[in-house]
Parts: sequence; C-alpha cells; structure tokens
Amino acid sequence: VQLQASGGGTVQAGGSLRLSCTGSGRPFGRYVMGWFRQRPGSGREFVAARHSNGDFTYYGDSVAGRFIISRDNGDNAVYLQMNSLKPDDAAVYYCAASSVRITTRQAVGFPGKYDFWGRGTLVTVSS
Repeated sequence: VQLQASGGGTVQAGGSLRLSCTGSGRPFGRYVMGWFRQRPGSGREFVAARHSNGDFTYYGDSVAGRFIISRDNGDNAVYLQMNSLKPDDAAVYYCAASSVRITTRQAVGFPGKYDFWGRGTLVTVSS
C-alpha cells in the first residue's frame, strides 16, 4: 500500500483544514486507517483512527471534539477534518494503515502497529 497525504497548509487559529490521504496498491477496506502528527523534536502523536467498516473510531485526547476522521473505502481514501485549530496543532501530519487486527484504543494509538505510512503534510497554525 502506498499512501499520500495532502491538504496541509497555513491557517489562522480557530480555522479549519481538511487533510486527505489516498492510497494505491491494495484496497483500503481491510485496514485500520489512522492519522498521526509529529512536531519537531517529538515522537509521533496519535490523532485519530477508524476501522474499515466503522466498528470503531478513536481520537487523541487533544483533538477529540474538534477533529473528525472519515473514510471512503471505495475511493481508497481517508480524511481528517480539523476544526477550531490551535497553534499546538501545528505539526507534520501522517496517514497510516495497519493490516494487524487491532481494536483497542491503546493498540490503535501505537505507531508501531501500522505497516504503511505516507509522506507527511505540514500544518501551520498562526496565532
């Protein structure tokens, strides 16, 4: 699976952005799809993930209530709608796919459970 994230950019605090991740190589339908982010000097932070058939959706504590993950298995795409953006949301955002059967919040939020990663897209939030 090859993943490509897009949609990053610069936005003012309080604004919104929508990230997209499209994939090729294999149908998305069998994977857990997730979004992570990374700030300079920090590890990858879990943002959101969704099971292929919608059995579960999880969010990181810092984005719950503001971000929404959705996916379109037919189009091999996953999206991250980011609302009420804060300066702390500025980071490089990565989409990822996991072929492992993971269902718990702890597992889904662990970067090591994901097999495939896209190149990141940079989000900058100005105050």
